[in-house]
Amino acid sequence: MSQPTPASPTQPSAAAELQAGLLAAHAAISPKFLYDALGSKLFEAICELPEYYPTRTEAAIVARHGAEIARAVGPGATLIDLGAGNCAKAASLFPLLHPAQYVAVDISYDFLREAIERLQQRFPHIEMTGLGLDFSQQLSLPEVVRPSRRVFFYPGSSIGNFTPDEARAFLQRLRAECDPEGGLLIGIDLVKDDAVLNAAYDDALGVTAAFNLNMLRHVNRILGADFDVRQWRHLGYYNAREQRIEMHLEAREALTVQWRGAERRFAKGETMHTENSYKYRLPQALGLLEQAGFGTVHAWTDPDQWFALIYARPLAR
Repeated sequence: MSQPTPASPTQPSAAAELQAGLLAAHAAISPKFLYDALGSKLFEAICELPEYYPTRTEAAIVARHGAEIARAVGPGATLIDLGAGNCAKAASLFPLLHPAQYVAVDISYDFLREAIERLQQRFPHIEMTGLGLDFSQQLSLPEVVRPSRRVFFYPGSSIGNFTPDEARAFLQRLRAECDPEGGLLIGIDLVKDDAVLNAAYDDALGVTAAFNLNMLRHVNRILGADFDVRQWRHLGYYNAREQRIEMHLEAREALTVQWRGAERRFAKGETMHTENSYKYRLPQALGLLEQAGFGTVHAWTDPDQWFALIYARPLAR
């Protein structure tokens, strides 16, 4: 096993990105900053909530169509798990796909390291490498990642965190890293009833609220800021016009946040935008993949058409 390669969360680019977002006319923080070690564990808990349908719906698709997925992807791939988290989703595919190499990629280095160590004990015959990096803006894979038969695995609704234009550019970067025998196994959340969507992102127990608010602690560490979590509250709702879930943090009172010689004043009720999760209709999703240079091999959905798992191969250039 190769030990995970860390990516420093305090690198200047992260601090500069955060400062630019906080000083924008409408303050915003990228959703990647939701995932420090605690944030990753909170998201793991969200996936167990009854309101949060994507994880169990995607798992049911794999359980129902596993043999078809295995035939489509084939054995011996270099399986590259983007946003691997606890690696559980990829691990459920190992008995089906029999990858030659597993590469787990996640921005949260500490969480990833623990997950890889546990997984290697269960599957000692699979070569494993962990990469702690931010792949949202660029994807530069080290030589330790085998170049042949790269199959990118991007489950859940993560592609929805990008705007459609950003998603297209991101998928084009994945296409550039694929050889003709590679591919993409991607989960895409589909448009459904507003009430189902709203409940999934604002659960009764408040776990999603804790997940969103924890971002402020992460920002404090990176920027040396003085956000007080008690002064903020979570908002999560479906914007039907934009076809996306939006998450925000709303100031409970007028306040000022300071960091490294800069500050931002917030009025009571002012919000910071922390995440989008775009939802697609299936033809839209397939069109997005084609525009990025992928041809659909197969698309599997649940009986209610809530979620799609799609395997796509690179189109000839």
